[in-house]
Amino acid sequence: MLTRSGLVVIDKPAGMTSHDVVSKLRRVMRTKRVGHAGTLDPMATGVLVVGVERGTKFLAHVVTHDKRYEATVRLGAATVTDDMEGDVLNSTAPVAVTEEGIRRELARLTGEIMQRPSSVSSIKINGRRAHELVREGHDVVLPERPVTIFSLHVGAIRPLDAAGHVVSFGDAAVDHIDVDIAVHCSSGTYIRSIARDLGEALKVGGHLTALRRTSVGPFTIAQATTLERLANAAESGQQPEELLALDLDVAMTTCFPTREISTQEGEELALGKWLEPVGNSGIRAAVTPEGRAIALVKEKGKRAASVFVARPQGLD
Repeated sequence: MLTRSGLVVIDKPAGMTSHDVVSKLRRVMRTKRVGHAGTLDPMATGVLVVGVERGTKFLAHVVTHDKRYEATVRLGAATVTDDMEGDVLNSTAPVAVTEEGIRRELARLTGEIMQRPSSVSSIKINGRRAHELVREGHDVVLPERPVTIFSLHVGAIRPLDAAGHVVSFGDAAVDHIDVDIAVHCSSGTYIRSIARDLGEALKVGGHLTALRRTSVGPFTIAQATTLERLANAAESGQQPEELLALDLDVAMTTCFPTREISTQEGEELALGKWLEPVGNSGIRAAVTPEGRAIALVKEKGKRAASVFVARPQGLD
């Protein structure tokens, strides 16, 4: 149903997979047509954008947005998964690591770089997910690919002893170093890879101990709600359409610039017809005078054709 179509922005808790979130939302929203954009690892928390009904098809057009994360990198050990959930491959007390060295190597990981995805990513190799192969004992090394780190801010840097007490840089008791970072990056960037690459550059190993996604494109943690709140709201009698963070009209005009169209043009788009071009670049949300977002359109040559139809004929 179109009235139930739109997006929900979830603050995913640690310990759940993105699929777990989708499964719970299917019950809350009373539909099987629920899907997510941008997988979060079980250990990660934060923004997970979920589509409901026709919002699931709309998600395919917004997954290339930039993202922001807050994370903690632990220097002193490398793990199979590049995070704290994997077995330790090797460990080296970072007694010779300096704050200057940490900042220098992180600066080198900023900008347009080539990054090797984590071996436990969801990237497919011959039809199999890389993380599945790793967990079966296979040695997986994925090829590098271009990503953009728009900014990488370094927060607190804490040399710690084995008991977790803060010590000074260079102290013989340093067992590991925790580095808080805030990252603004392109879609497809692996924050675990930043931790791994920093540890390799400093020759002590590195992995993530915390990861929180704070935004995906225009969707921020401030808009997010919890699964518990949604479930409680549904139990109290709220209808699925009332639980959406953004209905499809708002979602489309939030993510894309608009093109104003007539009611007649809207009816034609709903039938799969194309419009005359008006000189717009990129994808536009075609909106009628009634405020109904009919479709996403893109001009090419003598046509402005739809790339996604929110309101096909007979569905409104």
